[in-house]
Amino acid sequence: MRFIHIADVHLGASPDGGKAYSEVRARELWETFAKVTERCEAEKTDLLLIAGDFFHRQPLKKELKEVDYYFSKLTHTRVVLIAGNHDFLKQDSYYRTFSWSRNVFPLFDGKTESIIFEDLETAVTGFSYESREIREPRYDRIRAEGDAKYEILLAHGGDEKHIPLRREYLEKSGFDYIALGHIHKPQILIPGKAAYAGALEPTDKNDTGQHGYIQGEITEKGTKIEFVPFAKRKYIHLIFTTNQHMTNASVKTALAKVTETRGKENLYKFILRGFRDPELEFDLTHMDTYGNILEILDETIPAYDFEKLWQENKENLIGKYIEAFQGCEEGSIEYEALCEGIHALMENRE
Repeated sequence: MRFIHIADVHLGASPDGGKAYSEVRARELWETFAKVTERCEAEKTDLLLIAGDFFHRQPLKKELKEVDYYFSKLTHTRVVLIAGNHDFLKQDSYYRTFSWSRNVFPLFDGKTESIIFEDLETAVTGFSYESREIREPRYDRIRAEGDAKYEILLAHGGDEKHIPLRREYLEKSGFDYIALGHIHKPQILIPGKAAYAGALEPTDKNDTGQHGYIQGEITEKGTKIEFVPFAKRKYIHLIFTTNQHMTNASVKTALAKVTETRGKENLYKFILRGFRDPELEFDLTHMDTYGNILEILDETIPAYDFEKLWQENKENLIGKYIEAFQGCEEGSIEYEALCEGIHALMENRE
């Protein structure tokens, strides 16, 4: 039995996009989801498992019609989904009344339930959120019931406010695979047993690294899973080292080259570290050449000529401060304190 496991699609969200991509990022969440259904069709995947937060908030009826259209085009794949903490089942949620295509099997109940696919010899178990928070470790009590040859748990959670998970209980649960959602970074929780698919597309500048889905197969020999990178873009955090000879123009040119090399389709946060000319302040508002830099932080240190400063200020506070750090090595914490202190004293003098 072959499956694709996705989670945290967050349809309806407006992800961080920068100047170049802010208008298209929301649509790209839909486009990547649609391509997953195309992959299911092309590979004749048996099950598409959606482990919560399919939507970023309560879905609109017209949005459910859109996603159901994609599901309805699947000629082989059955879809099983649960609601997570973002798209939880309100009393008036359209999730509760929507008529899905025949191949879609929502587990939209606050109580644990199972769907059995006899032709696949597979049962899928799960439940949906009915509130934004569930602090009780509900998965501790869930066990495979032996309803089918292969059993899967569809689950959403993993922190103290959203169903805390305890690995030892999951390991003893008896499920052949546990498809997890809520944590946006893909990760294997229990090798060959439980995994977070991560967000299908990154939605926040801190969602760094690869994003995509998990592809798996369950046979009599066990469960094999593989993470498949599938997102259109990545959020990348980089440290850029400066020196005292750099100007605003040279830093802007260098950052542009970095984004060209790493991919202009990606979105960046840069942290500037190193030294700068004491007479220069980097203008961070004019360094985004391609419109794909979300944030730049300046953590540079003014590169003072401390010998010259000391000679000019022996008799005042600046000179005394330099003397207090005499002998400290460049790059040390003491040297950073010397630079920061002198910078503050020089600014006050001006």
